[in-house]
This record gives sequence, C-alpha cells and structure tokens, in this order.
Amino acid sequence: MEKIDETNVETEHQPSAVLALAWRELSVNDIESLMRIANEIHTELPESDNVFCERVKLFREGCLALVDLKTGQLYGYAITHPIRRGQPPGLNSLLTEIVPNADQYYIHDLAILPELHGRGFARECIEIVLENAKQFPTTGLVSVYGTAPFWGRFGFSPKEVDDVLRRKLMGYGEDATYLERSNDEYQRHTEVAKEML
Repeated sequence: MEKIDETNVETEHQPSAVLALAWRELSVNDIESLMRIANEIHTELPESDNVFCERVKLFREGCLALVDLKTGQLYGYAITHPIRRGQPPGLNSLLTEIVPNADQYYIHDLAILPELHGRGFARECIEIVLENAKQFPTTGLVSVYGTAPFWGRFGFSPKEVDDVLRRKLMGYGEDATYLERSNDEYQRHTEVAKEML
C-alpha cells in the first residue's frame, strides 16, 4: 500500500521555510508521528499503530523515516520487509515473524505528506529500498490510488494473482493491483526513472 504523487504541482501547504530533509531508519519512537501521516493520507485504508510497531520491531532495517534534520519532524515513511513471493500481508494485519524462507522483498507502504510531493523524496526512498531488496530475486507491492504507472517507472508491472491473493487485494480497495519487479533490472530501471523525473 502506498500513496505517491510525484508531480510538481504547488499546494497551499508548501512549507514556508527551507527544510533539511533526509531519509533515516524509522524507530518505534516515530510511530506516533507516523500515525498522524498515515491517518491523513490513508483515510480509506487505515492500519493500527500495532501494525507499524510490529514491522519496525521485526525488520527495522526496512523501515525508513523522512525527517527534518533540524527539528526531527516526520514528513514521510516507508515500511518494507521480506515475504514469501506473492503472499503479501492483508491490510491491517500482523506478521508475527519474518518467515525464514522469505524469497521476495515487499514494499508495504510509502507515504509522504502532500506538500512535499514532486521534490524527489519518493525516488530517493525507492532507490534505498531497491538497493536493500537486491538480496531477493523480486520485489512486490500492492499499488493503490491508481499509482501503478508511477511504480512502472521503477520496473514494476502487474502480475497474475491467484484466488487467495485476489481476495486479499479486495481489502486494499477496488483499484488495488499487485505489482512485481525483477531485482536484476535494478540499474536499468533506476536510470530510466531518473530521466523521467
């Protein structure tokens, strides 16, 4: 699940001051701020703070925070972790563990506050995530809000799904689409994505 809009549209919420933003590892101490962002962006696809806390505890290296380096304020986040190929978790569900036989990297959520869209922060995050994902043959995600074309810039494309995954996707909304990319195409698609943004 993700909410990405990398257009250069100005919004009325543009920060008035220049921010020094960077991606860093997310911690459980960030969850309260993360929930404010999640509740603003994912009004139709809510998840509990327990889901995010669990992901950070199980696979902290896959959880990122976009923060102002001066104030520590959170402006975005990404939640990623290994799964069995084609078996993403249902919306608002706990994992209990990272399965030992995980063979796919999974982007669970990438959310950035609207006032920062179009500034390249999503691309930066995806580059970090895909670098981490290289130890797996593929990376998967559930695209929502019509963002499949955006993810296509990074080599993701729709895959056929079985009945189990189809039912799971229904929990993510009518437009939910399961996407995958081959991680051996990382370099080629990263260069194409940079040229397009």
